[in-house]
Amino acid sequence: MNGLKIYRRRLQRKRWQIRALRKRRELTSVRNVTAKIRPDDVLLFVTLRNERIRLPYFLKYYRSLGINHFLVVDNASTDGSREYLEDQDDVSVWSTDASYKRARFGTDWLNWLLRKYAIGHWTLVVDVDEFFVYPFCDTRPIRALTDWLDASSIRSFGAMLLDMYPKGPVAAQPYGDGQNPFEIASWFDSGNYQISRNEDYGNLWIQGGPRSRVFFPDTPERAPALNKVPLVKWQRKYTFASSTHMLLPRGLNFVFDEWGGEKVSGCLLHAKFLNTFVEKSAEEMERKQHFASSQEYKAYYEKISENPDLWCKWSEKYINWRQLEILGLMSKGNWA
Repeated sequence: MNGLKIYRRRLQRKRWQIRALRKRRELTSVRNVTAKIRPDDVLLFVTLRNERIRLPYFLKYYRSLGINHFLVVDNASTDGSREYLEDQDDVSVWSTDASYKRARFGTDWLNWLLRKYAIGHWTLVVDVDEFFVYPFCDTRPIRALTDWLDASSIRSFGAMLLDMYPKGPVAAQPYGDGQNPFEIASWFDSGNYQISRNEDYGNLWIQGGPRSRVFFPDTPERAPALNKVPLVKWQRKYTFASSTHMLLPRGLNFVFDEWGGEKVSGCLLHAKFLNTFVEKSAEEMERKQHFASSQEYKAYYEKISENPDLWCKWSEKYINWRQLEILGLMSKGNWA
């Protein structure tokens, strides 16, 4: 049976790679400066739609971490996102008006670009509202982390998605163009997380936090997954299976220690809950381009229309990565 499962996963990986090859036809190169990419550059890949207001800080943040080149799929933005990205020296842009849902929520597009441009590179795959935090990120660039991972023969790096939110109603404080979102959304749940293991893929499945307790209080099992593997030393045979929640080959998902120890890990600070989310949830409800006919956004929209306060008495104000390590949400492992 184990041999059969291995064969089926290998077959599935091949299918997704072929699917990505086909989906490449949906992408139109708008600005391709990938010839500038050097052999040791750390790359970032992202798919987005109508995120112009977030882009200045997003690029600034990741440039400060040491990202060398950004590869972006713009899914039919109408707010100037694509035009803004075209003016950036370190950004290559592809455009598509094809269905995000039929591209497996953008995964097919990114799998193709990863296969074409990322082989041999440390590669970070995030959403535009996700901000990567790792041990010593306040003093060490991302290259220090990837050098240590290389020296330790570690191919992938796990991170927990940590939902950030303001104190007070979500829509109360307006978010400005290029503003640091954590000046507003500076709070998070320090606990209230459930962890199980996906036996098929071998990854941990984490749920909980404010999205579970506020938007899915009666059906917490339907709450979004918070486990991600965003940083990978990419190779030709790799493929994302479900966004960045899990990959194939299966061993890339083993970003935790099975024997009770702690592997090095990080967090993705998730700046979804700003006042802009009210309009965003309404748009995505209408488009129905997200998982399960956007049922997740339906839950958001129904609750967000009440302008809820996600803050509670157990909320913790974010300080730095060391705080997250003390709370057990990330670990520096053996990296000193």
